[in-house]
Amino acid sequence: MNDQPLVLVVDDSASIRRMICLELSTQGFRVAEASDGLEALRSVAEEMPAAIVLDILMPEMSGLDVLKKLRETARVPVLLLTGKDQDADKIRGLQLGADDYIVKPFNPEELAARVRAILRRTAPEQKAEEKTLVISNVEIDLHRRLVKKDGTVLALTRTEWMLLQHLASNPDRTILNAELLSKVWGPEYREDLQYLRVWVSRLRAKLEQDPANPKMIKNVPNVGYRLQTAGEPEPPTEAKTDDDLVAV
Repeated sequence: MNDQPLVLVVDDSASIRRMICLELSTQGFRVAEASDGLEALRSVAEEMPAAIVLDILMPEMSGLDVLKKLRETARVPVLLLTGKDQDADKIRGLQLGADDYIVKPFNPEELAARVRAILRRTAPEQKAEEKTLVISNVEIDLHRRLVKKDGTVLALTRTEWMLLQHLASNPDRTILNAELLSKVWGPEYREDLQYLRVWVSRLRAKLEQDPANPKMIKNVPNVGYRLQTAGEPEPPTEAKTDDDLVAV
């Protein structure tokens, strides 16, 4: 049906494209194919896909180069196909604005599930609570989905906003890593801490005065994150217990 999401599959291997397209079609998606980066960019301009499955290792124009060009003009969700030993490329892809990745060899059903998860979390959001937080020189308007720093509007990606929105809706509360991952990326991502670390790092780079010494987005090691709206609480004067040592 024409109202089903269109997914663009970009890989220089015809057999991999065929496998992915068959699974996505079976799952109810419409599919389009591209065998290289330039063809992919043309297809995005012509087809306006709802999501892209993009291989990193391609000749002439890599998937990361394609992603960088895409992010200059388009916010279409991107799922990267990576190799087992491509940790640096995974991180680089997330930093460039990829929404997810899956490692080859992969289960086609898992890939289709990840595409659905991407489309679910990038769907239009429900109206946010009418609340504005002001933390030092940063203003977070949850109703208008607007963030200002020193009076200047910040450009946040959809994923950055969703993460910040959940933290700002629960100020000064430590939110478990698994809860943040489930709320922002979906329940199937509860254990993927690398996602959380990368996107928190991106938010800190935009919000904090000194991202290496964050004052707003605080981490409780092995537990979660919180949006700190005021200064650090005074440390207790009595002897600390083992539980106290978990605090930031």
